[in-house]
Amino acid sequence: MKILVCISNVPDTTTKITFTNDNTQFNTAGVQFIVNPYDEIALSKAIELCEGGKGTVTVLNVGESSTEPTIRKALAIGADDAVRINAAPRDAYFTAFQIAEYVKSNSFDMILCGRESIDYNGAQVAAMVGELLAIPSISIIKKLDYDGTTATLEREIEGGKEVVSINGMFVVSCAEGVAEPKIPNMRGIMSARSKPLQVVEAVAVEVVAKIVKFETPAPRGTVKLIPAEDAAKLIDLLHSEAKVI
Repeated sequence: MKILVCISNVPDTTTKITFTNDNTQFNTAGVQFIVNPYDEIALSKAIELCEGGKGTVTVLNVGESSTEPTIRKALAIGADDAVRINAAPRDAYFTAFQIAEYVKSNSFDMILCGRESIDYNGAQVAAMVGELLAIPSISIIKKLDYDGTTATLEREIEGGKEVVSINGMFVVSCAEGVAEPKIPNMRGIMSARSKPLQVVEAVAVEVVAKIVKFETPAPRGTVKLIPAEDAAKLIDLLHSEAKVI
């Protein structure tokens, strides 16, 4: 069994977000980057499925050379080898296209992604990869079992859960509950240095979207304290200012 796990290089959740070039580009100065947490869930599940010599796990990242420390962390967690497609991931379609082109030349039994990246929160790549490869794509799964030929997936739907059975290659986006993220141990960290990391040049892709401008959320306003006995004033403010009633 061969599993491909797609990972994103994202800013740490404590990062203070700023922009440069007239608010058209994310400012990476001083930013600590990590493996996207949802992708770590997908990676942990892939490692579980391959334990005991049942298969191998390859991690793939679309990114420039600056993402290699993040890729090495994924190798330290337990991936067997890695691929970096040498390009800045300008949008979801570009990223999905690069992944799909690589998969067309390399055989895998399944492709696992996180439900979304914590920087753009687009939740688009897995579905696009499925469309580009003409394979089943299942979003935001909560459980994955695999018996060697058939995958059984569970995901939440309104009012309950949906169980899907798939034979053949597929792509899924993983959410919380699929697996517990693994912490790399010292042996994993040391072995990650010598694990294979293949660099592949990106293929040309048409530009279908362009970021015009980034904006940070408006700062929070001051808090208005209303005496408990003045409920009428509170109701009036909720109606006239907050506009929630």
